[in-house]
Amino acid sequence: MISRPHGSNTSAADFLPESLSIAALRKAAKDCRGCPLFQNATQTVFGEGALPARVLLAGEQPGDQEDLQGRPFVGPAGKLLDVALAEAGIDREEVYITNAVKHFKWTPRGKMRLHAKPSSREVAACRPWLAAEIKAVEAEIVVCLGATAAQSLLGSAFRITKQRGQLLSTDFAPALLATYHPSAILRAPDAKQREELRQLFLSDLKLVAKALAKERPRRSR
Repeated sequence: MISRPHGSNTSAADFLPESLSIAALRKAAKDCRGCPLFQNATQTVFGEGALPARVLLAGEQPGDQEDLQGRPFVGPAGKLLDVALAEAGIDREEVYITNAVKHFKWTPRGKMRLHAKPSSREVAACRPWLAAEIKAVEAEIVVCLGATAAQSLLGSAFRITKQRGQLLSTDFAPALLATYHPSAILRAPDAKQREELRQLFLSDLKLVAKALAKERPRRSR
């Protein structure tokens, strides 16, 4: 593994191990200094789940609870996601969950730590971890939860408002779909809008489930 002191030109690529197995990646990521976010985070929050996985879900970054527990999607957004996956008919045991950025970026407000959106520089610096995870997991479908994850893989021109819910062919996986991040649903200003967003989110996950169902006969042979 190449390891250089943190600086303006470093990225996660400087900390990738020779073996790109999930176990090796997770161990190496603990010492990542590819961007300044490690300085204020409790720990690196790496992905977890099925190996190999039929579906890889990628969110933006860990939240407060994820940072404290060291696991992705264990807070309120994770609970919403678990319910939606079950409603869509996607087996949680077949899913690998991670984030585009591995450290929690936050700003203080009293005793609270409030989510702060990672910069394009921070997202780019962390992209090698996500790309390596996708390769190691061998997912049939990558689901980007929110614009940050989608833009990490597809470029800054990608817009959730215009390209949400489309199954795209990419170099990362046979299919990729971008949808809302569960936290965006939770942040909707009222119950009506939350339910509208939840239904759109659910319809996207059902599209993923439908695509997986078509693939099952081929994979079972």
